Amino acid sequence: MTIEIHVPEMGESIAEVRLGQWLKQNGDWVERDDLLVEIESDKVTQELPSPAAGMLKITEVEGTDLPVGAVVGTLDPDAPRTATQSVPDTAAPDVPTTRIEVATETAASADMRATPMARKIAADQGVDLHAVKGSGPSGRIMKSDVLSSPADSADLAPVDLPPPPGSDTDTHALTRSVRRERMSPLRRRIAQRLVEAQHNAAMLTTFNEADMTAVMNLRKMHKDDFNDRYGVKLGFMSFFAKAVVSALAAFPEVNAYVDGDEFEYHDYVDLAIAVGTDKGLVVPVIRNANRMGFADIEGSIADLAARARTGRLGMNDLTGGTFTISNGGVYGSMMSTPILNPPQSGILGLHRIGKRPVEDPNNPGAIVLRPMMYLALSYDHRIVDGAGAVGFLVHVKNCIEQPDRLLLGL
Repeated sequence: MTIEIHVPEMGESIAEVRLGQWLKQNGDWVERDDLLVEIESDKVTQELPSPAAGMLKITEVEGTDLPVGAVVGTLDPDAPRTATQSVPDTAAPDVPTTRIEVATETAASADMRATPMARKIAADQGVDLHAVKGSGPSGRIMKSDVLSSPADSADLAPVDLPPPPGSDTDTHALTRSVRRERMSPLRRRIAQRLVEAQHNAAMLTTFNEADMTAVMNLRKMHKDDFNDRYGVKLGFMSFFAKAVVSALAAFPEVNAYVDGDEFEYHDYVDLAIAVGTDKGLVVPVIRNANRMGFADIEGSIADLAARARTGRLGMNDLTGGTFTISNGGVYGSMMSTPILNPPQSGILGLHRIGKRPVEDPNNPGAIVLRPMMYLALSYDHRIVDGAGAVGFLVHVKNCIEQPDRLLLGL
């Protein structure tokens, strides 16, 4: 009697998933709870465990879009368990030949688990993935693992330099190739939400700048003691998180939703932090950030970021935020207008720190070089007035330039 393997429920709003990489080969004997295949939704990627022990037969291949509940394979608990843990080709599932070939190719690489980005970089740089130790979940090879591995020695031999651009032998100058690639479910959902935010909100952005001198001095003075005591690094994000929590208390409309013809206010702050991953931008949520200290916030950010980059976030980690912080400064951004994360009414964009000439506040008329950061607040003008948006951003600026205000609840 065979046992069917179904696509599980992954949340109320998820009706379709994409089948990712098979982690076992067609014909393998698997034990109960062995990880079989990756399943990608528009929010998270998770690994499907085996519901029972038995011989695996793959009926759906990598890259297939399937509804929740669809059958992706079967298990035969009565099949003989052999040393090779495989079955002859005649025992392959009854699916079209081309799909069997893809499944076999996918299964052949299952022992060498790696993200698509890791595989591409390995191919470009001549790195043998069999020699790379993975740091991801279940030993999966990540992009960083490949980048830290040396290229194959065979690829280190001298090679002829390419011809100069524009020459008759420059093949790149003669090439006009086009490449098409399917959107991942996550990227597709990101695109939908960005368009939704543009169409459904009266979005406006206001700007200010913050002198980072005080925060940088405070961090430099205490970062070692902070790390020793709490086991996490003291970063700039916790200062901005605390400043945002303080500003949201003073301007609660920025922490609210527009729901039809009603406003929904929140007496708590579920702070969403945008994190870039190989598969796109995800925005995990720190619950009850208004009740947290610096160490709790830093620990939560580190945990969520690590799980985001290894695909281990759950649905609850990605839903329900009331305000978002997006730090484009880590990529070198000088200025941007961040897009709202529906149904939220505000998002704070942080940018790179650069020294700029400004007037010395302690010596009017004197010009000094200070580490400055541009701040951008995008907000929904249906609920947040211009005065409230500007007041919110000035409050954040004051907390950053005078971090002692955070200790005094100002």
